[in-house]
Amino acid sequence: MTTWDAELEFAVETAWIAGQLTLEFFRHGVEEELKSDRSPVTEADRGAEELIRSRIAETFPGDSIVGEEFGTGGGMASADGDAGGAAQAASDGGAERRWYIDPIDGTRSFVRGVPLYGILIGLEVEGRVEVGVAHFPGIGETVAAASGHGCTLNGEPAQIRETASLAESYVSFGDPGLFVDSRHRKAWQRMMNHTAYRVGWSDAYGHALVATGRLELMVDPRMSAWDCGPFPVILREAGGYFGDWDGNETIHGDRVFSTTRRLLPEVLELLAD
Repeated sequence: MTTWDAELEFAVETAWIAGQLTLEFFRHGVEEELKSDRSPVTEADRGAEELIRSRIAETFPGDSIVGEEFGTGGGMASADGDAGGAAQAASDGGAERRWYIDPIDGTRSFVRGVPLYGILIGLEVEGRVEVGVAHFPGIGETVAAASGHGCTLNGEPAQIRETASLAESYVSFGDPGLFVDSRHRKAWQRMMNHTAYRVGWSDAYGHALVATGRLELMVDPRMSAWDCGPFPVILREAGGYFGDWDGNETIHGDRVFSTTRRLLPEVLELLAD
């Protein structure tokens, strides 16, 4: 039986080291560029992902890697577009073990000096996320979990808040502009009508807040796998749920949310198309 001790220790240490790299740029006027999807990227994003990829390639050379900035095809891109050798080898590994990386989740927050950005690392094994770390360097918080290990906040046990009903619950979201189409707008209106408080506590940090008992619900109507790589195991080990709007624990649904097991049926009903 796999214990995941080595992978968890590695992911926590790697996220912290990558976080230190980002802090060298944070609030120091880092320049941003716009990618093809109009989302921003910085030297810090690329540097942190290169660091994480190189550490995975060295420690777990047979594992695959999927990252936000360099995808699956080789990771450490040079100025002329060639990929770094070690990261290439890891990225081309088998599909049974795959690391998902977001070197800076919340780049818009990062470039504006808002400390709620995160470094996300998740290990998916045969379709199930078994190890996950969400590190928030700007506020000094690390939420980590591995299957069978429980969930921790800065090394101390963490769990969801056992709130009895949505009517007593706090719900968070990222960009409200993502709720503008009719099906999302109606779902969000139902959510507002059935919860106690709505607050935009941003991106990955909202999911971490659910896992650590500070929110009951975080809703994202648009998500990529690297944006949420660590959260299925983090929420599972904290006693909650992370997955798609149909109730499937996954990082591969474009619409996802985090909540408690007690509130899950009620939330699924409100989010249903």
